[in-house]
Amino acid sequence: MTVEDHPIFRGGLETLISSQPDMELVAQAETADEAISEYRRLRPDVVLMDQRLPGATGTETLMTIRKQSPNARIIMLTTSRGDIEIQRALRAGAAAYVLKSTSKDELIKSIRTVYKGKKYIPPEVAGVVAEHWGEEELTLRETEVLSLIRDGTKNKQIGDQLGISETTVNFHIKNIAEKLQARDRTHAVTLAVRRGLLEM
Repeated sequence: MTVEDHPIFRGGLETLISSQPDMELVAQAETADEAISEYRRLRPDVVLMDQRLPGATGTETLMTIRKQSPNARIIMLTTSRGDIEIQRALRAGAAAYVLKSTSKDELIKSIRTVYKGKKYIPPEVAGVVAEHWGEEELTLRETEVLSLIRDGTKNKQIGDQLGISETTVNFHIKNIAEKLQARDRTHAVTLAVRRGLLEM
């Protein structure tokens, strides 16, 4: 089953899978809700899941499906190279994380590998994750502060919105900068977007 909201890319996946003698495309979903109901109905062997879906992220959809079917084999297929997003998907139980820029042969290989019950992490994805492995994650509060910085909110206003003092906001910003190895607020936002912590 494919879960993809872009018609052109969805059509490409259909053509590619249909061209394989040992594969059959049993369903196509465009949204998170469709993906969940189609999975429940058909229990496909492998799911190709886009990370960006209307209604929920691919990772959230994956978690819902795996809550009902812990053995579901799901390949995240995405344009996102952010290590945070990759780690979240893998921790949530993704069997593979493949970039949409990958070759047709690599994608087919990932499907066959996952079908056999194995994990599949391409070298370029493994490299991104390894680069930041073991680094301290931002807390929920730090992520909230960073989101407000991204939206152009000043420190005092951030404090007012979150019900904390401006001194505490400054403390959070200092921690964020250290964890992300950022020079300043703006650089922290740029790095967070690149790594998949925040969306623009």
